[in-house]
Amino acid sequence: MTFPIPTDEPETGPVTYWALYEDGSAGLIKSTTGEEPVLTKPGRLVDEAEYTSRAEELKAANEAYVAQLQAEDEQRTREDYLALRAAGVPEATARRMSGYTGPEPEEPQAAAATATAKK
Repeated sequence: MTFPIPTDEPETGPVTYWALYEDGSAGLIKSTTGEEPVLTKPGRLVDEAEYTSRAEELKAANEAYVAQLQAEDEQRTREDYLALRAAGVPEATARRMSGYTGPEPEEPQAAAATATAKK
């Protein structure tokens, strides 16, 4: 038979605190100590509404950044694919080498010349 070990910790559920940091990030802290947490970097504790607003801004900014990276990657792989096709590399090999997975461009020769001129 086991018995619970008595502790000096309060028997309360976790309390949630929200923080906005000076570097622009946001944090959610759950504490069971019954005391307000000490922030590990410069910032301040805020209410849930202010935290939620900032978290949504950060999420939107991240989604826009990811979309930009994906568009740049798509453009780069397309240009590489077209350059390989213009050099006479077979389609399957050019796709494998470039990583391009989009549809077959209509005029590979003309587009490859444009892509090469940009570099």
